[in-house]
Amino acid sequence: MNKTILHLDLDTFYVSVERLINSELKHRPLLVGGTSDRGVVAACSYETRAFGVHSGMPMKMAKELCPEAVVIRGNSASYSKHSDIVTEIIKEKVPVFEKSSIDEFYADLSGMDRFFGAYKYASELRHTIIKECGLPISFGLSINKVVSKVATNEAKPNNQLKIDFGYEKPFLAPLSIKKIPMVGDKTYQTLRNLGIRQVKTVQQMPMDVMQRVLGANGKVIWKRANGIDHTPVIPFCDRKSISTERTFDRDTIDVHKLRGVLIAMTENLAYQLRRGDKLTACIAVKIRYSDFNLYSKQLRIPYTSADHILIPKVLDLFKILYNKRMLVRLVGVRFSHLVSGNYQINLFDDTEEALSLYQAMDHVRKRFGDRSVLRASALEAKSIGRIQNPFNGQPPVVLAHRKQ
Repeated sequence: MNKTILHLDLDTFYVSVERLINSELKHRPLLVGGTSDRGVVAACSYETRAFGVHSGMPMKMAKELCPEAVVIRGNSASYSKHSDIVTEIIKEKVPVFEKSSIDEFYADLSGMDRFFGAYKYASELRHTIIKECGLPISFGLSINKVVSKVATNEAKPNNQLKIDFGYEKPFLAPLSIKKIPMVGDKTYQTLRNLGIRQVKTVQQMPMDVMQRVLGANGKVIWKRANGIDHTPVIPFCDRKSISTERTFDRDTIDVHKLRGVLIAMTENLAYQLRRGDKLTACIAVKIRYSDFNLYSKQLRIPYTSADHILIPKVLDLFKILYNKRMLVRLVGVRFSHLVSGNYQINLFDDTEEALSLYQAMDHVRKRFGDRSVLRASALEAKSIGRIQNPFNGQPPVVLAHRKQ
C-alpha cells in the first residue's frame, strides 16, 4: 500500500504570532529577531521579502533593505505557547504525527482514503487549526515526506496542495534545484557551476554522477529530486545531546566574563540533565574568535549530571582552548553521549549536604524558573535559561536573536 504523508507548516510563524497578539501589525512589513548590530532575522513577513529580505540575514542589512519595517525582538514563551496549542489539535485528530520543529509537523494518513479521504481530512484539519488558533497554515500531501514538504512550500502562503501518486517527478521537474531539501547555498552553487538549474536536469542524470560530484549527499539529493524518500514519520526522537552558546554583542577579551558565562551555561545544562533524568559522558567547549575561526575540544568523562564535576571540566577545556589572547565572539558548551539515569553518589567526594543542596535548588528552579537560583560567578550571564524541559519530546525553540 502506498503511503500518504501530510506535511503542515505554520506560515511565517513568529510573524503570525506577533500579529495575533497585536492586530496593528497586520499588513505591515515586520522583522522578528535580534535588534543589535549583530542580530539576525529569525522571521520576516511576506511584505519584506519584496525588498530581498529573508530569514537568517543580518538584521542590520534587513533594515537597510526595508527601512520602514517594524522590528520586534520576539518572545520564545509566546511562540512555544501557540505551538503547543496547534500540537494539541493535531494530536487529537491524527493517530501518528511527528513534530519536526516548532512550526512544522508530519502526519501519516496512510489508509485513510478507504474510509474518509486523506485530502478531505487534511483540509478539515487545516481549517480547524485556522479557526481555533487564528494562525495561517499550509500543507502538502503526497506519498512521502520530501515531496510533501516541497508541495507545502509551493502552496504557501496559507494554502494547500496534493500531489497525486505517480506525479511526483513531473511536479518536481520544473522547480529550482534549491527547493529540494538538503540543497543549501554551497551545494546549490556547486550545482549551478555545473549548469544545473532545475530539478529535471538532476532527474535525467545518472545517480553515480551526482555521487562523484557531491559524495554521499549526491545520492540522497538525486533520490529526492526523483521523488524517492522512505523516511518514516517518527512520533518521538530521544535527544542525543544538549547544548547552548552565546554570541556577544561586542567581542571580548574579559576572561572573568567568559568564565562566568561558561559557568552559567554548564550550571543550566546540568540542571536540564537532572530535570530530564539524564546523564552525560562527553562534554565539549567551543570558541569563535573575532577572525571567525572556530575551535572546539571535547572530553570523555564518567556519566554524571553534577555541577561540581562538570563545571571544573568545562573550565579546564576552556583554559586549553583559550590560548590565542584574541577577542572572543562566541562561546558554547555541549553535553553528548546522553543516557537515562539519575546521578550516582560518589562515595569519596560527595556529601549528603551537597546532594540535598542540589535537590533544593532544582526544586526552586522548577517552581520559579531556571534563573531563580545560580552561582554568583554567573550573575553577568542574564539571558541563559530555557523555557521548557529539553527532554519532553518537543523540538527546541530556535530564536536567532539569542545573544549575550
